[in-house]
Amino acid sequence: MHEASQFLTVSLSVSYKKDKFVFRDFFLEMKEREIIGLVGGSGSGKSTLALAILRLLDSKGARVSGTLNFKGRNLLELREFEMRQIRGREISLVLQSPTSALNPMLRIRTQMKEAWRAHRRDCDGQAAIVEALKSVSLPTEDAFLKRYPSEISVGQGQRVLIAMAILHSPALLIADEPTSSLDPITQLEILELFRDINRRTGTGILLISHDLFAVESICQRIAVLHEGRILECGSLTEMYSAAAHPYTRALLRSSSRVRRATASSQG
Repeated sequence: MHEASQFLTVSLSVSYKKDKFVFRDFFLEMKEREIIGLVGGSGSGKSTLALAILRLLDSKGARVSGTLNFKGRNLLELREFEMRQIRGREISLVLQSPTSALNPMLRIRTQMKEAWRAHRRDCDGQAAIVEALKSVSLPTEDAFLKRYPSEISVGQGQRVLIAMAILHSPALLIADEPTSSLDPITQLEILELFRDINRRTGTGILLISHDLFAVESICQRIAVLHEGRILECGSLTEMYSAAAHPYTRALLRSSSRVRRATASSQG
């Protein structure tokens, strides 16, 4: 069996109406411990893919067909109670906006404990919570844990989401536009944090973004998504030397302009 197929192989078609496909014959393979970037514009299907992998499209009236193999199991064939054991434990999701993803009525400590109790009840999880917070460079003192989401910065909120996502040491972390609401400096810090998580724990990371410049520094491979299909997939070097599709070449040109402008402003 191919190495990638032992970890994650996505071969899907997704539609909401009979003739309206979000994906048609979408295919993506991911190796164990890999960081892969999925880059595409608005409406290309990036967030739909994240929800499809977690089997969260069922309630939205989507028709999903194909195979979704994760560590030797086709997730599309699992019963819902089996998927609940996988979500948040083996596959975790980091959303783009802590403002909407965190419950504004609950303290940070309470939300961390709820994330722990979703899969573990044999202990209170305090040690794991402290370790997760430390790993994302957040305070572990009561003064911080007693705060509500509105009492911390957006960057801290994003780190809380990441801490919750890695609490159960998942094999796969899906990050859906995790830097889009952050300032440039915090964006770089969060991207470096993902790289550190991957190096320390071996967690595979699927980094979804509209911004090639934001993901190219930490991804071993980049897949370009356009109108529900992967146009090209490879290292950035391979794409610069042999990009075949006009959309990919346009992305690369745009990224190069942003990189030059950033370097100029910092110089």
